[in-house]
Amino acid sequence: MKKRLLFYAVAIAAISACGDATKEESTTVPNWTLGGFERPAGINPVISPDSTTTFLDPMSGNMVRWEENDTFNPGAVVKDDTVFVLYRAEDKYGIGIGFRTSRLGLAYSTDGLHFTRDKTPVLFPDDDNQKAYEWPGGIEDPRVAVTEDGTFVVFYTQWNRDVPRLGVATSKDLRNWTKHGPIFAKSTYSKMMHMPHKSASIVTTLKNDKLVIEKVNGKYWMYWGEHGVKGATSDNLIDWEPVLDNQGELATFIDVRKGYFDSALTECGPPAIKTDQGILLLYNGKNHDEKEQADPRFTLGTYSAGQVLFDANDPTKVIQRLDTPFKRPMEDFEKSGQYVDGTVFIQGLAYYKSKWFLYYGCADSKVGVSVYDPSKATNFDPLP
Repeated sequence: MKKRLLFYAVAIAAISACGDATKEESTTVPNWTLGGFERPAGINPVISPDSTTTFLDPMSGNMVRWEENDTFNPGAVVKDDTVFVLYRAEDKYGIGIGFRTSRLGLAYSTDGLHFTRDKTPVLFPDDDNQKAYEWPGGIEDPRVAVTEDGTFVVFYTQWNRDVPRLGVATSKDLRNWTKHGPIFAKSTYSKMMHMPHKSASIVTTLKNDKLVIEKVNGKYWMYWGEHGVKGATSDNLIDWEPVLDNQGELATFIDVRKGYFDSALTECGPPAIKTDQGILLLYNGKNHDEKEQADPRFTLGTYSAGQVLFDANDPTKVIQRLDTPFKRPMEDFEKSGQYVDGTVFIQGLAYYKSKWFLYYGCADSKVGVSVYDPSKATNFDPLP
């Protein structure tokens, strides 16, 4: 990586080289981590539900208020001098998480903080060849990145309310997308099409002050999964093969840890970043719902954000993993809405005007942003 992602910090953080290590006290945050991120005063949430925008729904043939109930879980990318955010929006049809229809809206900003939104979704369950995978639940949780030649690639969950699957679409302008269907449709590991899978974080790197998709050992590489972090490779960004272990089954690189903030889930966040120290994955950890399994420092069921570093030459190998989250729900809008236990769900990361902008879902209801300015940061709170 051309520009080293470094910061030196003084904090109380427990760090382990593997998931089974016991908690230890440390006075420093390791220099491979990214942060510290701060919530800009008076800015959040940057995207909230809107009951005035309508859209002709191909499934019903009716006009629907497509982003009336919730707007959350965003992906982010930079195009020219503008930050674009793809966010998940839900209408009011259905009750509860996963039982409404999700579509992807597009918002854009020239400062990373104040956004203008398109009036209609840019990706949605349409009358197309993806109906079997996207009707009626829709399109969820985008992670978006860009190639060096300017092709935007978004990985998202196709939700037919039967099996969630990772789908992929490409675009040159972020508004007109070509759907390519499930990423594992042609995999030799045929079980994938019948197994739930979601949350894809493709490897990127910083080149000429722009985050772009980067190959690892000659192939495109992604981390994916929510019940343990897994991997997949591709030659064309469309068709992917999962990484298997010696027994020919899905390999798991990190897993949940009893007594830690990620005791229930380890769900991949925004695109991973290849640096001069390794491959940095930011991920979402869910605290367990059972007290005996959970981290006692946090509310049961809370979603917080962690970091783990993998070997750049062997992206299955963990070098180090934070035992303490670098971001957790603190604001009222992060502990209300659909998920009152508290959620910061990171999905979008943009390098913009020499700063890092981290976009996240707030309690499955709104979109927030935190900013890290490497030129000003000297130390940070390990639990911001």
